Amino acid sequence: MTHPERPARGLAVISVSALSTQSGAATGSLAFGTLGPLGVVAARQIVAALVLLVLTRPRVHRLTREQWPPIVLLAVLFASMNSSLYAAVERVGLGTAVTIEFLGPLAVALLSSRRWRDAVCATLALAGIVLLTRPGPSSDLIGLGLAVLASASWAGYIMANRAVGRLVPGVQGTAVAMTLSAVGLLPVAAIIIWQERPPVEAYLFAAAAGLFASAVPYTLDLIVLRRISPVVFGLGMSLHPVFAALIGAVALHQHLPALAWTGIGLVAVSNALTLIGARPPRHVQRRRIALPPRRRRHRRSAGANHPGTG
Repeated sequence: MTHPERPARGLAVISVSALSTQSGAATGSLAFGTLGPLGVVAARQIVAALVLLVLTRPRVHRLTREQWPPIVLLAVLFASMNSSLYAAVERVGLGTAVTIEFLGPLAVALLSSRRWRDAVCATLALAGIVLLTRPGPSSDLIGLGLAVLASASWAGYIMANRAVGRLVPGVQGTAVAMTLSAVGLLPVAAIIIWQERPPVEAYLFAAAAGLFASAVPYTLDLIVLRRISPVVFGLGMSLHPVFAALIGAVALHQHLPALAWTGIGLVAVSNALTLIGARPPRHVQRRRIALPPRRRRHRRSAGANHPGTG
């Protein structure tokens, strides 16, 4: 069943997803000293897969040939998106990496749009991200390349998650994709644990990151992508660096200059403008006028004569 687009409600879900992601990322960063970025990513995926498997209990044997390709693609994107971003942050810094990564959902928003206002909103959001993160020049081509890979993976994740949401009921597709991703990263986690012998608290931090930065937001993203367009979702993703800045200021006492708060304001304005006048998807509009009034009455009367229908 296809639901009509409700952008305000969709943005609320995106906000919860972004808040959960950044809270989990902040918690997971506490384990960088022993597990390293790649180890935290591996732990995140494994914990998230276990949580989703317990909650959804996907019926893998019932998946069809049509459903498997987007699920496998989503699994690859899960791993590449997180691993490349954390590796880029380690080499070129958080500001540059996050700014480049945001180009992925921004590109989705622009390519999915046919309205000039969405292009303006995307430009405002990008300007806000630049002001918020203030990326500086870097000569680390490998780090910049990893950030671009994270950007492309994020864009692919949006589209693949939307495809999985159409083809697989509930969150079973996300659970299977997360499990495949976790299996692929399991050898990485085993090697790091064997070499580093991290303390117990590192496992706890990584487990919290897996729950709040993977399981919760990925499930929410899958749900909301069934109800809103890629345009609204892509621009809504600009809330991630906003929440990261707010969590840093409140929890980590990282005070931001006025220029950074100006960037936050631009991001908020871009999302608000996206919501104003948003229209339902075309397939919803067509469905509303698909049948003339007489035929609709005929179907209702037919349904009344056959209790097993409707």
